[in-house]
Amino acid sequence: MSTALLAFLAVAVGTPGFAAGQTAWQPSPGHTQIPIWPGVVPDAQPVKGPEVSGTVVDASGRPKLVGGRPWIYVDRVSQPTMTVYSPVGSNTGVAVIVFPGGGYNVLAIDLEGTEVCDWLTSKGITCVLLKYRVPCVKTGPYRDCRTALEDAQRTMGLVRLHAARWHIDPHKIGVLGFSAGGHMVAAMSTHFEKRLYPTVDAADTESCRPDFAIALYPGHLAVPERGFALNPDIQVTSRTPPTFLVQAEDDPMDPVENSLVYHAALRKARVPTELHLYVKGGHAFGLRRTSFPITEWPQLVEKWLGTIGMISK
Repeated sequence: MSTALLAFLAVAVGTPGFAAGQTAWQPSPGHTQIPIWPGVVPDAQPVKGPEVSGTVVDASGRPKLVGGRPWIYVDRVSQPTMTVYSPVGSNTGVAVIVFPGGGYNVLAIDLEGTEVCDWLTSKGITCVLLKYRVPCVKTGPYRDCRTALEDAQRTMGLVRLHAARWHIDPHKIGVLGFSAGGHMVAAMSTHFEKRLYPTVDAADTESCRPDFAIALYPGHLAVPERGFALNPDIQVTSRTPPTFLVQAEDDPMDPVENSLVYHAALRKARVPTELHLYVKGGHAFGLRRTSFPITEWPQLVEKWLGTIGMISK
């Protein structure tokens, strides 16, 4: 996510009076957050106070709208959790772990989280919403986030360990993320051979390789200082899972080169991949419909999941 968006978020969450009445985020009734770490969280970083959530606003204090509706952010997450949303109606056995975006500073928890789960579960897919640690202390020159990736690896292991309990096929577990969450999708797709943290329990003996990956307007993949070369932390191999990419060419936050350079690396490694580029669409639209065709991407994902054998065509 660009400096411009980070500046916007800083204004949004720092508007005078905006913090009044804020509380930690809670999922909708009937859903429970599950702490992903049983004890001490590895590589814990200090945060400035307890977790808070609230409506994103513009500089004048009015709600920032996407698709005509406001959206909610979560900040200061020190205790990461996952929330499991079971499929509605028939169960395909497929599961998707969702990584909301937010520049590794906050989480767009509804726009790029719960609303995604509503869509996935309506298609018979189990959704696991990861509330990973933010803000992230920068751990490398390209804004990679070790703590968030630790949370993602841990969550994949937990989902595989409890697959039978949640009626999930352990060989049909994918990841989906937006913006910074899209970078996490690529990081999970290339950092699955070894955990970044010491083994905690049986969950960490399960594979954390995703069976498929979906990245929407990803950031942190192309390095401007290197002529938009691929982030050297993202080492694509033939074992990188099948990947679906979507981005708008007018994205003002994360340049389209992020998807282009990653797609090129996937093709070079002969990884099955689809890239969908659109002239217009901007950034951070989630699943909300706008006048731009790019917001029809969920239908394309459904068809793609059929082509790679995850769901019936």
